[in-house]
Amino acid sequence: MSVPIAYFAVILIWSTTPLAIVWSSETIHPTLAVLLRMLIAVVPGWLILKAFRIELPWHKSALKLYSFSAIGIFGGMLFAYLAAGYISSGLMSLMFGLAPILSGVLSQRILAESALSPAKKIALAIAICGLATVCFDKISLKDDGYIGIIAVLIAVSFFSLSGVLVKSVEVAINPMATTLGSLLLSLPLFILVWLIFDGNIAHQTWSNKSILSVVYLGVIGSLVGFIAYFYILQRLKASTVALITMITPVIAISLGLLLNNETININLIVGALAIIAGLAIYQWGDLVIKHHRNKYAH
Repeated sequence: MSVPIAYFAVILIWSTTPLAIVWSSETIHPTLAVLLRMLIAVVPGWLILKAFRIELPWHKSALKLYSFSAIGIFGGMLFAYLAAGYISSGLMSLMFGLAPILSGVLSQRILAESALSPAKKIALAIAICGLATVCFDKISLKDDGYIGIIAVLIAVSFFSLSGVLVKSVEVAINPMATTLGSLLLSLPLFILVWLIFDGNIAHQTWSNKSILSVVYLGVIGSLVGFIAYFYILQRLKASTVALITMITPVIAISLGLLLNNETININLIVGALAIIAGLAIYQWGDLVIKHHRNKYAH
């Protein structure tokens, strides 16, 4: 697989995932939809490991890595699915775009990384203002949209926390093995949540759209998406990979409008632009400032 193809694949998969989550949860209970997605991902993942003879280690460091990764899979996925019934897929994608900034804040606290620069603090403030603008309508109208907003914020928090904790584990494990090990650890949690909140398999009510969405998310969204992401992460600069978080919300919002009749108002447009601007400043603000300082210094 070439790097450009893998890069495009990640953009396409991340852009379509929120809408697929919404569709899969339309006629299938969210806790069952996410459980089925994980089960579908595990089977081909296990077959790939066996076919390519990739080791799946279970030593202490490996378990620690899988556990930290499972935090993002379980917490991030579960609350994203719960949010799907209350907010649009475009808004969900936009809020997940905040993950790089939140990860930076958490890294400072957990990994004792250097304090946020003035540019990054400005970026954080702009992104928060953008998020507040996007959420203003739903909060001011006091409908149940606030439930989805809170749920997806929790999902992004779990996802970001997981990424930061994974960085603290110094162990070299094949990305495919890491993915499968994390899925296996998270599966019992998904099963437990499904048994508590639903426990039924009323397949007679499932629509073809929901079934196809679950299959797509299991095979493409989870398995292919992870493989392509780790592939480009190893071959491209982090700043280039970070561009994906600015591209996918725009595509996701467009897909929601065209394929799911989701509404776009001025608050969403202004808020989206602010969040994307915040992400851009967070990623490249310091570099631009440094470049100008060097330019004028000479």
